[in-house]
Amino acid sequence: MAVKAILKMGEPSLLIKAKEVKNFGSPELLQLLQDMRDTMSQANGAGLAAPQIGVDLQVVIFGTDQLNPRYPDAQPVPKTVLINPKLEYLDEPSGDLEMGWEGCLSVPGMRGLVPRYKHLRYSGFDEWGNAINRQVSGFHARVVQHECDHLLGILYPMRMTDMSQFGFVDVLFPDLGPHEDD
Repeated sequence: MAVKAILKMGEPSLLIKAKEVKNFGSPELLQLLQDMRDTMSQANGAGLAAPQIGVDLQVVIFGTDQLNPRYPDAQPVPKTVLINPKLEYLDEPSGDLEMGWEGCLSVPGMRGLVPRYKHLRYSGFDEWGNAINRQVSGFHARVVQHECDHLLGILYPMRMTDMSQFGFVDVLFPDLGPHEDD
C-alpha cells in the first residue's frame, strides 16, 4: 500500500496543465494508479487526479460504489480509470448549469457551491489504452468535471460564482456529524 501525500490548495504544481499519457500499460503508470487508489481509499475520496499527488499527467480515477461518508446522499459512480480525458457538455448551447456542493481532498475540511453541467459525454482511455466513451449525468457528471479540472490546473473554488457559499464543512453542515478532513 502506497498512500501518497495529497497536495493542498496553494501548491503551485496544482495550477499547471497536465501532460498527456503516452505509455499505456507501463509499470510506471500501473504503479501510479495503485498509489492513487490507495490514496483515494485512505482519504474516503470520490475521485483523485494525478496532479493532486504531484504527478503531472492526465490521469484521474473516480468511483463510489459504496456509501461514501463524505457524500452520503450521492448516487453510486462506477470505479473508473480515465486517462487523457475529453469532455463534451451535452447541456450546451443552452448552458444549463446545476449548482451543487463540492469538496476536494486538496481543499480539506471545506465545501463550496459550484455550477456544473448536468449532462456530459466523456471519453479517454483506461490504463491499457482501451477506449472509454460514456454519457452521464448528475453526481457522476459532477465528479468527472471536478477531477478533469485538476488536469487543467483548476480547483473548484475557481469555478464558484458566490464565495458566500464557501466554508468549512462543520459550519455549513453541522448535522453531518464527525468526519475526516475532506
